[in-house]
Amino acid sequence: MGDPRLGSRLKEARTAAGLTQQGLADKASVSRKTINTVENGVFVPSTVLALELARALETTVEALFFLRD
Repeated sequence: MGDPRLGSRLKEARTAAGLTQQGLADKASVSRKTINTVENGVFVPSTVLALELARALETTVEALFFLRD
């Protein structure tokens, strides 16, 4: 299970970019299931995956993920 301290804006950023889960998965070279589990807080992305997602969405890791207070 994911870490409850991690918040994610991945879905919002993905939809704002006009991408489906599969579209983002293709750009980040991962599976659609990986995108789904990260968006739903089931899987905490590695640093490398977080950087790949940020690059694919042309944003920063900090814009996609945050620590809940």
